[in-house]
Amino acid sequence: MSAEILEPRPSTLDEEQFVATYGDVYEHSPWVAREAYRRGLDARADEAGALAEAMGRVLAEADAASQLEVIRAHPDLAGKAAVSGELTDDSTKEQAGAGLDQCTPEEFERFQRLNEAYWQKFDMPFVMAVKGFDRHQILDAFERRVDNDPAEERRTAIEQINRIARLRLEGRAG
Repeated sequence: MSAEILEPRPSTLDEEQFVATYGDVYEHSPWVAREAYRRGLDARADEAGALAEAMGRVLAEADAASQLEVIRAHPDLAGKAAVSGELTDDSTKEQAGAGLDQCTPEEFERFQRLNEAYWQKFDMPFVMAVKGFDRHQILDAFERRVDNDPAEERRTAIEQINRIARLRLEGRAG
């Protein structure tokens, strides 16, 4: 399988062009793209997986406050922002792809209950890369993860956010 090449190629862009093109990969957090650019991007970064790794390192190595800011930039799954149409285009597509826009009233209420419990315990939204999962699998994961300890859940959220970014970049590649 050939590498998934991004267009425009990240290695050919100046900082502002790069941030304008790839700054939305991390939900409302263009600083991740800016920092990845400043650390240096060569031709390897033109491949979606390599750029995802470079950007993922930025988030993984960020201080706890910056990580929490990125986590909190994510919407609740099947939450109020989804109902009111306030999600980013990427989040709307991802949640719809997992069938979260087709919840029964009981499932929707369960999501709301879990979102509230999760926020109370962790002071951040539940984040999951939902591509490839249906709403039943997502609810099951939600139920399991709400029992995690805070440090484990923060690590899991960062891993999931980096997976979301990789999937978004792969979706843009030619």
